[in-house]
Amino acid sequence: MRHDLRLQNEGHAAATIPDEIAAILRCPACKEELQQGSKQEYHCCHCSGSFPVIDRVMRFVDTTNYAANFGFEWQLYSRTQLDTQSNSKSEAAFRQRTGFTPQDLTGKLVLDVGCGMGRFAEVATRWGAHVVGIDLSAAANVASRNLIDRSFVAFQADVFALPFAPESFDFIYSIGVLHHTPDCEKAVKELPQYLKPGGGMAVWLYSGYNKWHRFSDVYRKVTNHMPPRLLHSTLRVCVPCLYWSDRGLRRIPLVGPPAAGILHHVFPVSRSANPEIRVLDTFDWYSPKYQSKHTYEQVFRWFESCGMEDLHVGETPIAVRGRKPMHRQAIQFPTRVSA
Repeated sequence: MRHDLRLQNEGHAAATIPDEIAAILRCPACKEELQQGSKQEYHCCHCSGSFPVIDRVMRFVDTTNYAANFGFEWQLYSRTQLDTQSNSKSEAAFRQRTGFTPQDLTGKLVLDVGCGMGRFAEVATRWGAHVVGIDLSAAANVASRNLIDRSFVAFQADVFALPFAPESFDFIYSIGVLHHTPDCEKAVKELPQYLKPGGGMAVWLYSGYNKWHRFSDVYRKVTNHMPPRLLHSTLRVCVPCLYWSDRGLRRIPLVGPPAAGILHHVFPVSRSANPEIRVLDTFDWYSPKYQSKHTYEQVFRWFESCGMEDLHVGETPIAVRGRKPMHRQAIQFPTRVSA
C-alpha cells in the first residue's frame, strides 16, 4: 500500500472509498467480496448484504449497540486528546503501549481497532502510515472528520465480524478498547488472521494486577445503566469535588496522604491535571457495559495460541506486542511403508 487513502469527496453525505481499500473489503457475514452499488452503498452479491456510506463512513453494524456511550463521549470530546505543537502525550502513549516507531509504520497499511475519535490514528498517519480505523460506535464519524486531511479511512464495524480479507494489513493495534468487548480473549484472537506474514500486532488492556478498580466495578453496575448525558452531568459535579478533596487532604501532615489514598480507592476518579481530561477519563471508567482486566500471562497465552512470535511487553501494563511468522513450517507426516 503506497497510495493516499484520503476519501474523495462525493457530496456532503458520502465519499468514494479508495480503490485500495475497496479491494480488501469483505462481507462480515459470508466473507465474500463487496461491490459498489452506488456512490453511497456497497453490497454483497452472495448474501445480499447492503452497507451504506453515510457521512463518509461505511456502516457494517446497527447504530445502536453496547458501545453507544463511547459515541457520546467522543462526539463531546472530539479533539481533547489530539496532540498539538505543545503537547505530544498521545504520541508518547502510542510508543509506550505499542512499541512501534515511525520507521516501522511509514508507508504501511495499518488497522486501528477501536479508533475512537482518531487519537492514535492521528499519530500513525503523522508518522506516514496509511490507517484504516474501525469503531463499533459513532466515534468513527468523529475520527473521519478529525483526520479528513490524512491518509485515513474509518468504518463502523464490529471486531468480531471485521469486513476485511485475511492478511490485508502490515500492522494492527488496539489501545484501551478490547477489554470493553463481551469477550476480550476472543477479540484479541480475531485479529492475527488479518495480518500479513511478518506483520506486527500490539494491544494495550487494563491491568488485572492492581485492585484499585474494585469499587468502580461495583459502582459501574449502576452507572453503566445511566443515560450517558445524565452520567456525564453527574461526573462534572462529582469529579472536581473528589479531585480537590484529594488534593486538600494531601496537604495535611501525617494523616492526610493515607486519608487521600483511601478516598481515591473508595471513590476512584482521574487525577489528570487537565480538568477536561479528568471528566473524560472518569466517564470512560464508569460508563462501559463491559470492562475486563487482564495479566501478561493471559495475553501471552492468547498471542501464542494464534501462532504469534517474538513477543514483547510495553512500557506500561498491560501492553503486548508480537509478530506473525513469515512462513509456517509444514507438518511432516511419517512416510507409509508398503508391506
